[in-house]
Amino acid sequence: MGLLDGIRVLEMSHVMAAPACGLMLADLGADVIKVERLPEGDGVRNSAPYVDGESAPFAMMNRNKRGLAIDTRDPKAMAMFKQLLMKADVFIENYRQGAMEHFGIGYEQIKNDCPRLIYTSITGYGRTGPYAERGGFDLVAQGMSGLMSITGEGPGRPPVKVGAPVTDITAGSLACMGVLGALYARSQTGKGQLVDTSLFEAGIMHTYWQSAIHMASGEIPGAMGSAHPLMAPYQAFKTKDGWINIGAANQGLWTKLAGLLGAAHLADDPRFKTGNDRIKNLGALVDAITPFFEKKTTQAWFDELDAVGIPAGPVLDIQQMTTDPQTLARGMVQDIGSSKGSSLRVIGHPVKYSEAPTSIRRGAPSCGEHSREILLEVASAAEVDALIASGAAGAPQAKAKA
Repeated sequence: MGLLDGIRVLEMSHVMAAPACGLMLADLGADVIKVERLPEGDGVRNSAPYVDGESAPFAMMNRNKRGLAIDTRDPKAMAMFKQLLMKADVFIENYRQGAMEHFGIGYEQIKNDCPRLIYTSITGYGRTGPYAERGGFDLVAQGMSGLMSITGEGPGRPPVKVGAPVTDITAGSLACMGVLGALYARSQTGKGQLVDTSLFEAGIMHTYWQSAIHMASGEIPGAMGSAHPLMAPYQAFKTKDGWINIGAANQGLWTKLAGLLGAAHLADDPRFKTGNDRIKNLGALVDAITPFFEKKTTQAWFDELDAVGIPAGPVLDIQQMTTDPQTLARGMVQDIGSSKGSSLRVIGHPVKYSEAPTSIRRGAPSCGEHSREILLEVASAAEVDALIASGAAGAPQAKAKA
């Protein structure tokens, strides 16, 4: 049994934030129904690359879910959907504020009919405040949250976003956390509630260190490449054949590193004697120790550093990460297969449980794949078949992808 067996989730979503939340709940055993709006469905279905005509990005975000597709403009389709909402435990959406109200399923519109429902909203900036009406995009949220000001090579260089859509993924994770907390509260009170988070807040959350520095000192932290604002040496160094991250973050590790490099005198250098000294003179510190790392390969340095207990690791590309033995041992890459049997790999669930292991039980649904079986829970076969025949539910014509 999964941790969330018996929990029904309706996920009216597109792109990434809400699908990431639904993905985690589905991995935990919840029955997550991916609800797509006809006629197009989730636009990510049109994102390359494809495996046997199936979008790999869509498959990544929507495995373990069933698929329902409805025309939100159709009154009969929406009446059936509202019946499904009344039977659900959780509803997740990540449309622009006001969209759900337009469809007649805003929180205030349905909360009295669905008093146990956990209504989860992921927007660009949250449901309150002066920016509540704005749409949400990861790039914009990274800039507004301060993340882009602390990401990149350093002063005078262009702003750089985190390579991954970190505010989307984090907002989905925060929403999942909110759902779990609200489900626990409901088990105590019997009442559902609104869970409200945003890409903006997800980005701000990643500035804990830099915000602490600013709010205590008035200093405005900036980009430092791979370096850390409070610890040194704690960053990537170029080696003979690549890059290696070094985590000599405290005094003992720094002294040990200087000895390993054959440069014990650096530990006594007034510029590098304490942690604060090393941060103040970071440029000089990097210049002093980089030549040592450039003399050997990444693997050679890792072996030596690991042997003496200095935290270190190579900078892997995505291919190297997905084939790393630790990645595989932790089940973080799993092959769910395409509908035609070709290899189609996805990232596994990032949390392990001793008593309720997660599993990938099914691949991502085709658009509206399970519409009939889902709608039969709230309507007769004749009503469902008529709705599908009218085009207000079910799947649109499949598009061939190369």
